[in-house]
Amino acid sequence: MSGTISIDTIDGSGSFDAYVAEPEGAPRAAIVVIQEIFGVNPGIRAKCDHWAAAGYLAIAPDLFWRLEPGIQLDPDVPEQFQQALAWMGKFNQDAGIRDIEATIRAARAKLSGGKIGAVGYCLGGRLAFMTATRTDIDATVGYYGVGIDNLLGEKHAIAHPVLLHIAGDDHFVTPDIQAKMHEGLDDHPKVTLETYPGVDHGFATESGKRRSDEAAKLADKRTAEFFAANLA
Repeated sequence: MSGTISIDTIDGSGSFDAYVAEPEGAPRAAIVVIQEIFGVNPGIRAKCDHWAAAGYLAIAPDLFWRLEPGIQLDPDVPEQFQQALAWMGKFNQDAGIRDIEATIRAARAKLSGGKIGAVGYCLGGRLAFMTATRTDIDATVGYYGVGIDNLLGEKHAIAHPVLLHIAGDDHFVTPDIQAKMHEGLDDHPKVTLETYPGVDHGFATESGKRRSDEAAKLADKRTAEFFAANLA
């Protein structure tokens, strides 16, 4: 079962929509699905549906709501890709993390307790890392997160397991940035980095030109195993 819920901001200044997919029966845990720069589009909703089919309560908050509620863009349409980059440039990431925290609280309320994970893609991969450092999330996964090398000063705050998937040929996360990530995080007891050689940014999208099926299936398998181990 899927639908839309409204979540109040932490400071009470407003509310935002979130797509929710619920499993049959009692959820084994909840997963917050953090959008790319393209909004809560069909691909992100499909991610939620996948997690619900696996027994999780999945929630994808509309993080761009302060800019324009309900943004949904197709990365395979050049004009919409450029629109997405423009929205990202205007997006307040700190406010986004507060909205993710509000989503975590909403998920806990629907679970009546229980563990909460988060998984994010692209911009959402960066926000997933920030969620791991700034909230009490139980387990976090980031796919091809951008700019994580600039967030390494926060790594001391990571208290729960983190899994980061890196596209080996990512034109946004270049080899020098990947090297900084490894240098800063390889020795962190809570962080695991997995690299997928020969694939570019967006390789695990549900459909479209960016998807690399073999790498996506491997990364998603590792993510499923990670959540099964850390959200039990």
